[in-house]
Amino acid sequence: MSTSTTPPPARRVPRRVRWAWLLVLLGGVAGYLIVLRTLVATQNPLYVPSLLLLGSAVVPASVLVYAASGPRRAQVGAGLIAAVAGIGGVIGTVAAGTLEYDTLQRLGAVPMIMVGLIEESAKLVVPLIILLFARRRDPAAGVIIGVASGMGFATLETMGYGFSALLQSRSLADLDQTLLLRGLLSPAGHVAWTGVATAALWRIPSAARKARAVGLFVATFAAAVALHALWDGSELWLVRTVVGVVSFAGLLIVVHRSRRAADREQEPPTWTYGPYVPPPGAVDPATP
Repeated sequence: MSTSTTPPPARRVPRRVRWAWLLVLLGGVAGYLIVLRTLVATQNPLYVPSLLLLGSAVVPASVLVYAASGPRRAQVGAGLIAAVAGIGGVIGTVAAGTLEYDTLQRLGAVPMIMVGLIEESAKLVVPLIILLFARRRDPAAGVIIGVASGMGFATLETMGYGFSALLQSRSLADLDQTLLLRGLLSPAGHVAWTGVATAALWRIPSAARKARAVGLFVATFAAAVALHALWDGSELWLVRTVVGVVSFAGLLIVVHRSRRAADREQEPPTWTYGPYVPPPGAVDPATP
């Protein structure tokens, strides 16, 4: 009688890890409301930077924590995630702003498709550098790296828009509205587009069919650019809602699939033991 070994069940994830994203979200929202109330009551501009940071970073940070806290987390350290969010955000915003300014000087206007192409390319600079020098190129890690880069870009951009709104209107209500709108929508924009594109980019080195993986990345990147341009070029909320739902749903699907792929790679093989059975038509060497 043959016996077989089955892989052990996956280690149960502690509840504090599974719901860490919710704790970040609720804690961040509470902190934002406390700072806003203090700023309104005291009219002290010293609280403006705290309000800008919390209002722009809380929601994308919650998505980042969710992506990084799966059943079997990818080997991406907290230090690397923070570095990608910080450095990637700075490089992305500076590169995008410079290229968009140069395009504006040459053409007199920046087409929306060019804005999408420039910004989506700028956000991939740091993930690409990490991919070239990383020893472990886990596609699940690529999703986290992409979300971190998109979070850094979205956070700095939202802080810039919020600060501009405050300077132009001198109104805390306009500042609060800008931060609330852009902060809530960031996961359906920069975070989702860069996360999905980076996931496709990080699949190329480990793919059995390189050409197919490259084609998938090109198609994914083109879709991100198109969604970005459609979002920026449309004033209809219906269009933006559809773009946001499609983008965020795509990110959730990619995160889920990357976790399942990581689980399959870490499961031990199943071995079957039993007497040797020759294939049909073969001669059994033990037969006289």
